[in-house]
Order: sequence, then structure tokens, then C-alpha cells
Amino acid sequence: MTGFGKGQTKSSSTQIKVEIRSLNSKNLDLSFRCPNDFREREILWRKRIGEKLQRGKIDINIYREITNELKSGVNLNWLKTVMSELQSVSPEPIPHSDLLMMALRIPVQNDYSEITEKEWEAVDMAIDNAIVSLDDFRVNEGLVLQSDLEKSLSSIESGLSSIEPFEEERIKKIKIKLTRGLEEFQFDKNRFEQELIYYLEKLDINEEKVRLKFHVDHFRQSIIDGNGRRLGFISQEIGREINTLGSKSNHASMQKIVVEMKEALEKIKEQVLNIL
Repeated sequence: MTGFGKGQTKSSSTQIKVEIRSLNSKNLDLSFRCPNDFREREILWRKRIGEKLQRGKIDINIYREITNELKSGVNLNWLKTVMSELQSVSPEPIPHSDLLMMALRIPVQNDYSEITEKEWEAVDMAIDNAIVSLDDFRVNEGLVLQSDLEKSLSSIESGLSSIEPFEEERIKKIKIKLTRGLEEFQFDKNRFEQELIYYLEKLDINEEKVRLKFHVDHFRQSIIDGNGRRLGFISQEIGREINTLGSKSNHASMQKIVVEMKEALEKIKEQVLNIL
């Protein structure tokens, strides 16, 4: 299911922002982007996000921003320590300005780039917040999706009801068509009646109507569970019954209704792809 989630936290020296985007996909496809300093935990985060989101094309972006004095890239604590050590090794007092210039020539030790346990916790929290935000987005989309599915199911049920008035008319037309011209010939009426009954039984659609209604009801109940694969299987069964109705209808008006039912079913199949 499509969606977007965002989580943001702060530690003592950094600000963490996590963004998760989800697109429809039958399988799980994770794309992960994060600062190099976070790579050691990427596999753990992938597994964690995959277990919660389960399916879809997922793009995860983690941003890390240095805050306060560390944002300038200067580690003041390290600089003060270096200046103090330079003074301690000199037999004579060194002016403060000279100590500062000497310390700045020494390669800076980027201690602030090392990840503290609090920062790891901040990243974990930001990821959790982004997942919750994404789930909220999906829930809202799911309500809209459920409404659309219900409309399509009602359309199929309406088509099923619209077929009934044509059934008796269809049988009459078939009988007229089969008996037309037979008056000129001698034939066994009992045998003809038997063959006619056999033929009409093959065109009977009562079983298809009952099964189609059952599958529609089953689909409607299964929407609550949110199992996309099961809904996909049920929609296939609905399609089989609609196709059989079309092949047995042998009536222009009924076939038109069947086409409309197929259109509603195609909408259902597209929407099912949005469900986990």
C-alpha cells in the first residue's frame, strides 16, 4: 500500500530525521540510504522495518544533522585539551594565541562523529515514529480503499440482480429458436423434450449465481482481515463465475450486464494490489 511516514528525534549533539515512502508491490523491496556512520546497523534496521511493513517497494532515508557547537565542525573540547597539552610540554609559557594556532595545525580528531548509545537510541526512535506515521497514512488510505471496494462489490451484486428479469425471456427465446421450422418434420416429441431439457440445463446459471454471491460475501468479510493474497484468490473465483455467466447467457442484454460486472471486477483487482 502506498504511504509516507516521517520520524524526527534529537540527541545531545545531533538531530535525526527518518523518512519512509511505500509504493505498491507484491514483494518486499527495501531501498536504504543513511550516513556512512550508520552502516553498521543497516542490516538490523532492514530486518526490523521489513518485519513491520511486510510488503511493498520501501524507500528509507535517514538524515543526521550535527547541532550546536559541533555543527561548525570544530570540537572545542578537543581543541582545549590539545592547547593544554602543548603548554604542559613547553618549558616556557606560550601565549594563548600561539597555542591556538599550533593546535589548529594539528589534524582534528572528529570525536563527534562517533555514535553514542543515546544517538543509536534516537535513530531507533525516529525509525519507529516513521513506521507509526506510515501506518497511520495507510489506515486512512485503507478506509478510502474499503469504500471503493464496497462500491465495486455492490456493482457486481446489482448486475447479478439485473440479470434475473432476462432469464425467463432467454429460455423462451431459446425454445422458439430450437422449435422453429420443426413443424414441417416428423420427430419424437418426447425425445425432443428430453434433449431440450438437457440443453437448457447446460445453460442454467443458478449455480453460478449462488457461487458468485457467496464469493462476493466472502470477499466483503475478508476485507476486514486485510489479507491481500486471500482477496486476490477470491477475486479470481469471482472472475470465473462472471466469465461462466457470460458464456452461458446467450442473451444480448445479459451479456452487456456481464461486461459491466467485469469492469467492476477489474477495479477490484487493481485495488487489491494496494492491500498487504
